[in-house]
Amino acid sequence: MTASRSGMPACPRLAHAVLAFALLLLAALPPSDASAQGYETRAAQAILVDVETGTVLFEKDADARVPPASMAKLMTMAVVFAAVRDGRLTLDQEFVVSEDAWRQGGAPSRGTTMFAELKSSIRVEDLIRGVIVQSANDGCIILAEGMAGTQEAFAGLMNAEAKRLGLGNSHFTNPTGYVDPAQYSSARDLATLTAYLIREFPEFYKIYAEPEFTWNKIRQLNRNPLLSMNVGADGLTTGSTDESGFGLAGSAVRNGQRLILVINGVETDKLRNEEARKLIQWGFDEFERVRLFDEGEVVAEARVFGGADTRVGLVSKRPLELLLPIGAREVLRAEVVYQGPLPAPVEAGREVGVIKVTTSEGMTMQAPVYTASDVALGGLQRRALDGFEELLLGWW
Repeated sequence: MTASRSGMPACPRLAHAVLAFALLLLAALPPSDASAQGYETRAAQAILVDVETGTVLFEKDADARVPPASMAKLMTMAVVFAAVRDGRLTLDQEFVVSEDAWRQGGAPSRGTTMFAELKSSIRVEDLIRGVIVQSANDGCIILAEGMAGTQEAFAGLMNAEAKRLGLGNSHFTNPTGYVDPAQYSSARDLATLTAYLIREFPEFYKIYAEPEFTWNKIRQLNRNPLLSMNVGADGLTTGSTDESGFGLAGSAVRNGQRLILVINGVETDKLRNEEARKLIQWGFDEFERVRLFDEGEVVAEARVFGGADTRVGLVSKRPLELLLPIGAREVLRAEVVYQGPLPAPVEAGREVGVIKVTTSEGMTMQAPVYTASDVALGGLQRRALDGFEELLLGWW
């Protein structure tokens, strides 16, 4: 690596700090038959995540790009919720039901609908309930047209939000999830989006658990089958297309523990419901929480360029915990990845990278790490030595 004219690294490289001492953390525990990747599902794509620890308990082809069907409505709602939160939209604001919204998403469409009347005006809050509880396609189109003018323009808002959230395997072309070759998402992206909705919009998320909604004198029950399965479910939605099969994005809570599930590519709706129930139940029954590092505990050190100290400790702002199969004998690999060396001066509390823990069974946990202390700018000699070292490393 070369040094810039200021004596700082011209371009920080990706650095790794492997935590070798964590490799055999649980080697002394007795073995168990429970195995994350030993679980089998008939879903083509699936992911199960523990929300608090971020542990991926199970995944199967979770990054495959597939039609999201009505699960795309999760992103539609994310855009609407953010607009309400930011004051760009109010719950009492009313939007008119256009002929396009009525024909494409209303009663004539023969799809999921809230039966909005042509040219009537509907409050945003009622449209939100129609979309969440009844999976209303007309509600989605009315919101999209009311907020952005057209469905295409609203899709631009959806994609901007997807980019902001880091959903690299998602692209949206309409608010309903209607099939379009250019519209896709992945199980992992939908799980990330679900966690975002739960975390950022609790006042709206609770609507996903409402059992029914009546509009235009037509009562419809919530379409999420998990809600009636006694597994602690409180959201979210289903989806299906001829191309991708049947899917579901759901979340459930038991004894304070929340799991998020996304499955897709199941042959029938009945089988989808059963696969979702079994995977959620397995996640609650077969794992226990293990603490790896305490809050504020140094998990690794990062190199510092041109500082009074050559290294700075890296810490997490919360305890780092991982869910493991009950009684499992696991070999763990913990690795910190950051862009380094860090140029001095370094301020304490600066987010610089991530720690990723991987088990021998393929489960993962990832969390941000922060600098533990300040590092002042070093003297001229220190900076010169660091610059020379970086020059040699860059040449090598």
